[in-house]
Amino acid sequence: MPNESKHIVSSFEADLKKLHDMIAAMGGLVERAVADAATALLTHDANLAANVIEHDAQINAEQHAVEQFAVRLLALRQPVADDLRQIIQALKVVTDLERVGDYAANIAKRSIVINQVASNFSLSSLGQMAALVQQNLKSSIDTVGEANPQKAIALWRADQAVDDLYNTIFRELITYMMEDARNITACTHLLFIAKNLERIGDHTTNIAELVYYAVTGENLPDFRPKGDTTAAYLPSNG
Repeated sequence: MPNESKHIVSSFEADLKKLHDMIAAMGGLVERAVADAATALLTHDANLAANVIEHDAQINAEQHAVEQFAVRLLALRQPVADDLRQIIQALKVVTDLERVGDYAANIAKRSIVINQVASNFSLSSLGQMAALVQQNLKSSIDTVGEANPQKAIALWRADQAVDDLYNTIFRELITYMMEDARNITACTHLLFIAKNLERIGDHTTNIAELVYYAVTGENLPDFRPKGDTTAAYLPSNG
């Protein structure tokens, strides 16, 4: 019996490792989608944007694969305590990653439209915001594998800088639209792109919260000061 018990534990640990590897693989695809969407916007590369849109289906397929494997572990292993929290974390993390993939595809779609509209606006602020979001996204995926609660807290707090940039970009674009009605079309798409990036930042904080809970069994505070002050002005965007 001791050998059998040891075998069962070892087998379950292998399953958990596979689950983490699957999340890392999906995370890699999502990271690439966000990076390519940002590059397509900044370099006006319609082909790269189309590639991001096309590969969103692969991200969705990875999500379903992780979910199926996690549900199988729940059914066959009936985990408790720390192990159960890890599997629940996995199910929620891939949902966040799938949404990030959707936002990347949306940025790519809007970048194609912007390419077709005469626009002389500087995209440097959006590029800065995209770089910060990509950095936080990578950190969130790494934190899942490392299971480090201190890093999760740091990442949870880091979203403030993303919100601050978003508020600045929002004000700039609104000013351009008020100055000249001909700017409205391009600026509207740029506003939604900025909002997509801001929402990606929110999903990275969700992942940080999930990591913290999975490791400690405790929740981070319900309230984190939210820097986005534009919610009353911009409609929701899927």
